[in-house]
Amino acid sequence: MTNLIVLVLCFVLGIALRRSGRLPEEAHRTLNAFVINVALPALVLRYVHELRPDPALLFPAAMPWVMFALGTVFFAVLGRAAGWSRQTTGGLMLSGGLANTSFVGLPMIETFYGPSFLGVGILVDQLGTYMVLSTVGVVVAALCSVGDTSGGVRPGTILRRILVFPPFQALALGLLLIPVHYPAAFTAVLDRLSGTLTPLALVSVGYQLRLGELRSNARELSAGLLYKLVLGPALISVLFVLGLHGSGTVMQVKVFEAAMGPQIGAAIVAMEHGLNPRLVSLMVGVGIPMSLLTAAAWSQLLWSV
Repeated sequence: MTNLIVLVLCFVLGIALRRSGRLPEEAHRTLNAFVINVALPALVLRYVHELRPDPALLFPAAMPWVMFALGTVFFAVLGRAAGWSRQTTGGLMLSGGLANTSFVGLPMIETFYGPSFLGVGILVDQLGTYMVLSTVGVVVAALCSVGDTSGGVRPGTILRRILVFPPFQALALGLLLIPVHYPAAFTAVLDRLSGTLTPLALVSVGYQLRLGELRSNARELSAGLLYKLVLGPALISVLFVLGLHGSGTVMQVKVFEAAMGPQIGAAIVAMEHGLNPRLVSLMVGVGIPMSLLTAAAWSQLLWSV
């Protein structure tokens, strides 16, 4: 419950700060830069270090990869048919293809399934969501940030963007340091820095939110939320239940995590790459509150599986 209160409070603070005029017009850029360069790398470095090789981890971690892949195809086909810009399509791929499996997902798991299943959510988040964002997510962001009239994308440019992307660097370093014991003080520092991610990201999203632009972005927003909250979880459910014959509470939790609202870190990455920031902020601002209701509905449906 505390996480959800902080989520709402920081989001509202972002809106209030913009309306008050107390911050510069481009203040969100500074917040985004801190999230991308400090908070998100600290989170990745902190938790990737604790992962240990185990084939049993692959099954829960597969969900975000599959959902992102399906979302990328869905939005690519839809974007081409609708004539959307590369930036709009890419913004929906990131904000609609990755779920908020940590800050929203974990307290929702505790509420609907109990604390004993939080481990499943952590595996989905760390081996899935953040690894997707730090690897193929930045590839999508880099490809889609290139203008429609750019005349092509140079592989070297994309590779450089991946290699200099701070969360990717933190991911590589965290994997290399798995055999090394983190001192308690270093872990505490990483905890403090990573703890700033969600509050600052939500203030930034709230700061950029323009509810007056709902009408002009209605089609794109509706498509993004339809996949994120309905079609994506439905496809994951069909794949894991019918295709892989999954059952039980662990399977339910995996599908339940897929039904969470848009992932905040992915939204910030999309905004920083210029992927239709106004639409992406609407995806987060509208999608997360809606997901609290739709996820509850998914929980009821999954109990019958």
